[in-house]
Amino acid sequence: MMEILREQMGFLLDQGLHDSAEILGSFLLCAAASNNDLAPTVRAENMVLFADALYGRREYKRALNFYRQALQQCRVTLKPNTAVTRSTLSSTGSRPSSANSSYCGTINDNEVKYKIALCHMGLRDTRSALTEMEAIPSKARTLRINLTLAKLYRVTGYDRAAVASYRECLRQCPYVLEAIIALAELGIPAKDIQLLFPQTPSKVARAPSDGHESSRLLQKLTEVHCGIASLDYKGALENLNQLAQRFPNNLHVLLETGKVEGALGRGDEAVHSFEKSRQVDPCNLTDMDEYAMLLRMRGDTAEMNRLVYDLLNVDAGRPEVWVSSAVYWETRDDRVRALSYADKSIRVADRHTPAYLLKGNLSLSLNHSEAAVMAFRKAQSLKPDLRSYQGLVRSYLALSKNKEALCAAREAMKAMPHSAKALTLVGDVYAHVPEGREKARKFYESALRLEPGYLGAVLALADLHRMESRNEEATLLLQRYLQNWADDALHTKLAQILALTNKLGESLSHYQAALSINPQNEAARKGLERLEKQMKGVDPDALEEDEENEAEDGEGDPEEAEFL
Repeated sequence: MMEILREQMGFLLDQGLHDSAEILGSFLLCAAASNNDLAPTVRAENMVLFADALYGRREYKRALNFYRQALQQCRVTLKPNTAVTRSTLSSTGSRPSSANSSYCGTINDNEVKYKIALCHMGLRDTRSALTEMEAIPSKARTLRINLTLAKLYRVTGYDRAAVASYRECLRQCPYVLEAIIALAELGIPAKDIQLLFPQTPSKVARAPSDGHESSRLLQKLTEVHCGIASLDYKGALENLNQLAQRFPNNLHVLLETGKVEGALGRGDEAVHSFEKSRQVDPCNLTDMDEYAMLLRMRGDTAEMNRLVYDLLNVDAGRPEVWVSSAVYWETRDDRVRALSYADKSIRVADRHTPAYLLKGNLSLSLNHSEAAVMAFRKAQSLKPDLRSYQGLVRSYLALSKNKEALCAAREAMKAMPHSAKALTLVGDVYAHVPEGREKARKFYESALRLEPGYLGAVLALADLHRMESRNEEATLLLQRYLQNWADDALHTKLAQILALTNKLGESLSHYQAALSINPQNEAARKGLERLEKQMKGVDPDALEEDEENEAEDGEGDPEEAEFL
């Protein structure tokens, strides 16, 4: 009977029927317990079968207990690496399953150690998982074991060990693309990664040209991700455009292109890339929170509402969904609720960088500057980019920690030596104190020489002129750029400065121009309301009775559950 139970339990596990396997396994273990003549190896196999069923049911603690008992039985008679490898994690990740779909034969204690590590990971005990994985001899580590080990090293901060394990993955298979991306993010140059690729075409290539095409694909992907990791967004975009010509409508290329274009300040192009990715795969969730942030910058609340609704209907368990939801509530000026959603995203995936970026910005808007610093620092440790540097600078300035702000800005400039945005960031720190404004002007001008079309530096320089009461210079600067760029932010800034010089009619026309370009421009809308009061002879700072009672009237917002 026991052989029949074992055979049927193996079949159930192969079919993914873990509930039935768990019940059947309890009978198998009872039958084994009553047989005193049963060999320890057979008892171990029974325990591994039962533990596999528990793992499939996500009962990691119970599975861990039985895997350990099985390992104890193995040590009675088996030596490491003498048995046939019987089971590894299934491709679906739902259970440890057989490598050859067979539950007969002896077990491998290294595979049991791997399963124990998987249980620790399921329980979010990465240190214990790492200890278990390191006990597997290097020669016995399969590709999947090496990749899991590399991820554990990275999560626990052992970057050098992670690099070594990722390198080993690529030696075993150059198409482990997540290893290429990870090595790029860990600062390994593209040429060093490419040396790990085979120098001869793969044996499986149908023709020599197939092997060369595949090799070029790996090289380009490496250059793309190394460019992104080193913040060389222009170089990365060039390589992405070449890939797009060869692989049109490729989802990965479209998503990376959208993020890079967003980092370069090309908002419209970035939105177009993300829109195209949604057409290619409407159910994709990867990087959709980045898309939501771009929609927020454009003020496109209607499209954001549709996006969040769609994402929630795909999978509410992904961090991108809750970051996007947080962005939605931020646009509705409910920052407290938005912050709660950002925190929920972090609970779902505590290494999701956009969640920390958003949490930092929300904390800063709620005057929680210390919390903002912590969030931006975490984002920077996970995946440095300009946004984390900008957030740190703003947070430190809010705390009057000018020295720390300058250090963060200079870190950005060191990481991006040819970036106008990084130069502007240093200028922002100097502009914060009166004695540093001359240096700020030089940094802004250097940024514009490096990238004449970077409007962030134009707006910052105009603000600097305004702070020093050089309103005429600010006006001329903005008017000069408006001749070539029809930008709502430029119109808004010029309208604000014209209002300060009492040129109310001209200010009105520029506010209207800004709103015609972007009807969701909040600064332009509020500025126009204030200006209209001034033109009517009403004090714009005096609260009207309706505004004073706005909080009472706003209770029970009927739109609150638009996407929920």
